[in-house]
Amino acid sequence: MARSLPPDQAQVLQALRSDEEKRVSDLADHLHLDQAQVSAAVVTFEQEGWVEIRTEEIEEWSVDPDLPRLADFVAPRTAIARALVTNGGRGAIPQVSQWTGLDPKEVGQAIRPFTASGLGKKEGGDLVVDEGALAALVADDASGPPPSDPATRQTWLATNLATWVGPEEAVIRNLASTGPRSRTALREDGFDVGTASTLAPLALPKNGFQVKVRRARYARLTAEGARLQSEGVEARREVNQLTPELLANGEWRSVTFRPYDIDLATERRWLGKRHPLQQVIARTRQAFLEMGFEEVVSPHVESGFWNFDALFQPQDHPAREMQDTFYMKNPGSSPLPDPAMVGRVRSTHEDGGETGSVGWRYRWDASKAEQNVLRTHTTATTIRELAKNPRGPRKVFSIGRVYRRETIDYKHLPIFFQVDGIIIDEHASFSSLLGTLAAFYERMGFEKFYFRPGFFPYTEPSVEVFIWHEEKQDWFEMGGSGIFRPEVTQPLGCEHPVLAWGLGLDRLAMLLFDRADIRDLYLADLEWLRTEPRCR
Repeated sequence: MARSLPPDQAQVLQALRSDEEKRVSDLADHLHLDQAQVSAAVVTFEQEGWVEIRTEEIEEWSVDPDLPRLADFVAPRTAIARALVTNGGRGAIPQVSQWTGLDPKEVGQAIRPFTASGLGKKEGGDLVVDEGALAALVADDASGPPPSDPATRQTWLATNLATWVGPEEAVIRNLASTGPRSRTALREDGFDVGTASTLAPLALPKNGFQVKVRRARYARLTAEGARLQSEGVEARREVNQLTPELLANGEWRSVTFRPYDIDLATERRWLGKRHPLQQVIARTRQAFLEMGFEEVVSPHVESGFWNFDALFQPQDHPAREMQDTFYMKNPGSSPLPDPAMVGRVRSTHEDGGETGSVGWRYRWDASKAEQNVLRTHTTATTIRELAKNPRGPRKVFSIGRVYRRETIDYKHLPIFFQVDGIIIDEHASFSSLLGTLAAFYERMGFEKFYFRPGFFPYTEPSVEVFIWHEEKQDWFEMGGSGIFRPEVTQPLGCEHPVLAWGLGLDRLAMLLFDRADIRDLYLADLEWLRTEPRCR
């Protein structure tokens, strides 16, 4: 049974041979088809296994047809040699310009090909012809051998040089009459393309001689293609869509509808999408909301009371030094909250208050607690929420920027994102804390994690969180967690265990998006932002 093909494909298949390569451009000329149609047909045949395609790079030469005097073109180096021979073999550049009719600039540009090709040399400000080299060049086409007498010899040389044609001149004249030709075709016709390729660009003005590399495709039938050709093919019209005309005249019954090719290349469109770091923040928010948490927020500028004191962080702690924390100049301070609560925090710092602790054993300074800082962690947000509503059960989280005086490098910035969370529940346990963190990282796409004992001033027990990155084959620290100490919870009026954690989101984004430098998350690298997948 004959195979049905679109008319143009049927023509191309019938014109191909298994014992001879056919050039695609020649096929197009022979079949009176557009070359794009023929190219598309042979590519389709190759995919079907019916043809083999060979691609060859062809160097095509051409000259600017608008340039004057190309039919009898004389290269500047030849004109200089002829003028020098006629005028005694030597001349200054201004004289040569006058003898040849060339602009002095053209003479200057021709000196290099004149000397490099052996026609002569430059001595001071003069150009001197090499009569021996010229005699050797014209000897093959001369009417006889060069005379021995110097005067007669110079006349003989001038006469023969007047009709001599250099390799670049021969090529340029040919291209002017025939149009663009391949280097291979010129060589096969006997032209010295090696010398011409060097001298022709120098003989013409800029862009007067052009070289383009084109790709030529050759197609040959395979055994399968030859079998299909011998069985015969039926030309059947293909259409892209069902139109009212096809329905009205009934032609839809006899046409073939072209199938969709989902593998065809399409125009790349750069659509707007969420920034990778914002993707991580959104996924983090979604993960905690799915686990039943409530999101809370607080100001970026906090008093030292909420950022440090309420967390049982001593006022002489290194983290409170100017080199680690950004202190606000204006406004420089904030009023303290409920005096009764502040009093409980004060006594807890000084002697442990009613917690059973001995505290930090120093005199607590209210003025330090009033100092405004850019929050160094979002735990300041969750501790505010704990003070506002200390009764459980309750689960809250906060995502936001935090600020520390870090030295900027590939993994540290003075501004970064954190997620903090707390669980207030009389039945809360250390196991509940680890399970919650494990559930979060599983939702973020990580399967392996471990917890290492750590120390933080306001939690006990405390652990550091590590996740395993499969591609990098390494563990990465993500943050800290633990159970708030009684010195934190009791002054705020909370009698239940409170699970707490603070996790870095920038480092998580670095791992998810395979960035080696944290600064990449904040720089406008458009190539990365455009090509990074929407989801990971």
